[in-house]
Amino acid sequence: MCPNGYRRATAIAALRQAQRDNFVNSGPRVNNTIAVLPGDGIGPEVMRAAVQVLQVVRPDLECIEALVGAAALAVGLPALPPATRELCDRSAAILFGAVGLPEYDGKPLEERPEYALFLLRRDYELYANIRPVRVFAGLERASSLHRELVSGLDLVVVRELTGGIYFGQPKETRFENGIEIAIDTMIYRAPEIERIARIAFELARKRRGLVTSIDKQNILETSRLWRRVTQRIGLEFPDVKLQHLLVDNAAMQLVRAPKAFDVILTENMFGDILSDEAAILTGSIGNLPSASLGERGEAGSQFGLYEPISGSAPDIAGKDLANPVAAILSGAMLLRLSLRDESAAARIEAAVERAIADGARTADLAGEGEMSLSTTAFTKRVLAGC
Repeated sequence: MCPNGYRRATAIAALRQAQRDNFVNSGPRVNNTIAVLPGDGIGPEVMRAAVQVLQVVRPDLECIEALVGAAALAVGLPALPPATRELCDRSAAILFGAVGLPEYDGKPLEERPEYALFLLRRDYELYANIRPVRVFAGLERASSLHRELVSGLDLVVVRELTGGIYFGQPKETRFENGIEIAIDTMIYRAPEIERIARIAFELARKRRGLVTSIDKQNILETSRLWRRVTQRIGLEFPDVKLQHLLVDNAAMQLVRAPKAFDVILTENMFGDILSDEAAILTGSIGNLPSASLGERGEAGSQFGLYEPISGSAPDIAGKDLANPVAAILSGAMLLRLSLRDESAAARIEAAVERAIADGARTADLAGEGEMSLSTTAFTKRVLAGC
């Protein structure tokens, strides 16, 4: 009998090879199937907007919906049903809405909607989370910071996504001598740090040439390894400046002088926290897309999962109030990174910018005296600019 870890590693290796073969056999832009997983809460509403925009700029795309999260659990299926996984296996990329509803809080992870996202990240080895943080012209006053601090803000958070304390073992709750204890294990291996660091440096090389690596090296052994490895990888990129910040200082600097950052590189848990802090600098978490990327395919294309970071927001679900900007821009990232279609991606981004510049606002963005648009009406304004 083979150990379970060996069987899982073999299965993942086979899956990754199948993904590479799919790119190789079909060639760039031939596999036009997109797995659309709307999920829960506002997920279906913002996914509808994103797909409408995608199909205007790329009518050849085959966008196929499948159940995920609470939408699957509600009909007796697992959070990530086999049919949904099969669709993802044969798709060029995944466009993801949101998962999670309050009624599932407190249940074991395997019985919660969020387990689907955990499985997708783990099984496709989507190790690199890319979150652009940008303040659109005209939305400066929507930020909680003064206008001069956020005007022109443009940074990117690069978060390692499949290691660290979220995935480390052992992870358990047990009793010892009658006392309940909980254990989470934080572990990083040098190759995991190397591959995410290279993505950050390559990205910075195309931007302003600065990587800020975040750690807690004064306390954590994993952070001391993180710092040593990032310094070594930095030597491969002499044209990129590397600086280090402790995570607590980084959290302070993000609200003190956010425009001082270019590319932020960090491990899983720190990145989870800091990327949400950075997101709110733009005025709404509903503005920001993200990409979770795996291995590169032919011609630099990458299999990835693309999603707005706003969550399921069940309090406004079904009311046509959700901000679709992040979902629409996630579609643009999908075109750029997985389909290598820079032209179509730029069309979408320009259409969003024009809509906002012309005064289009959803309720979360509208200031005093400004009219707000429904999700549907805002999407129509973007479509008109495509």
